[in-house]
Amino acid sequence: MAYRIQRIPSAPPSVALAARGLAIVLALVTAGIVLAALGFNPLALGWQVLRTTFGSSYGLEDVGLLVIPLIFTGLAVAVGQKIGAQNIGAEGQFYAGAFAATGVALFVPGPMAVILPLMFVAGAIGGAIWILIPTLARAYADVNELITTLLLNFVATLLVYWVATGPWLDPSGRALATTARLPHEVPEFWGIVHWGLPVAVVVVLLVGALFAFTRWGYEVRIAGSNPQAARYAGMPFRRHLIMVMLLSGAIAGLAGMFEVAGTVHRLQGGISNNFGYLGIMVAVLARASPIGVLPAAALMAIILNSGIVLQTQGITVSTVLAITGLILFYTAIGDELARYRIVRA
Repeated sequence: MAYRIQRIPSAPPSVALAARGLAIVLALVTAGIVLAALGFNPLALGWQVLRTTFGSSYGLEDVGLLVIPLIFTGLAVAVGQKIGAQNIGAEGQFYAGAFAATGVALFVPGPMAVILPLMFVAGAIGGAIWILIPTLARAYADVNELITTLLLNFVATLLVYWVATGPWLDPSGRALATTARLPHEVPEFWGIVHWGLPVAVVVVLLVGALFAFTRWGYEVRIAGSNPQAARYAGMPFRRHLIMVMLLSGAIAGLAGMFEVAGTVHRLQGGISNNFGYLGIMVAVLARASPIGVLPAAALMAIILNSGIVLQTQGITVSTVLAITGLILFYTAIGDELARYRIVRA
């Protein structure tokens, strides 16, 4: 009896979860073999990572801080993918949101109950403004947003470096290449983890509901899967594209706002730590699902924190990056293979 391999539109949740778990295990085994070849004890290193990450509140708090910006940037990229747009500029929108929120905190007087919401709005507007030109260029001139959003990342990074070392430099002189400490900060609710974490989860749930249960979300999903069919059905593709891309930029801007107001408390160069680029990986692992961003961001945060632990044990940065890429590579393969099955010909 003959059999053939068939690709299905989406894997059952149980199969997808099992494939992802198996992929992570195989990636860790491969990484262990590589570390053993380099002269390290992989079992001892693995135990150290587990004990440091999950065996103490300090390790869990570090993961909690890392997951906040990853949720926002991953969600930003996933939102764009819903309509077929590839927002590679979450890094720049992150910086724009941090810049706008810092400007409000430093130069707008008022109580924290007023300023923090203003910083939230400013961060979202900053990210939306930063993606506005690529959005209009894509909507009205069909300019590829991959290039425009990517190039604006460097502009935003240099802008923040300039204000942090020039006009907004800490006047006290106690810190170099950074602004003064912000007078208003996002409160903490568990150790050093601030309220940005529950806000990020709420934003994910709201965006997920928006795409799943509203007519607008339905039309966006149709437009993303088949733009020609959406236009034929009378759906305003251009308007939906503009709204989705602006929403994507606003969400990435919120990542910058919470990072500067809740974690770093100062605007400085390099504040992003590549969270915008890592958000692309989160969105890919989540398969552009807003809800799927939560476990994908958690996995990425654990990987990043594990890399920090490995560096303290003498593992070079290059090796840590290679292990991280290996885990993501195996996971992506597992996600894709889960969509195939063997059937009778």
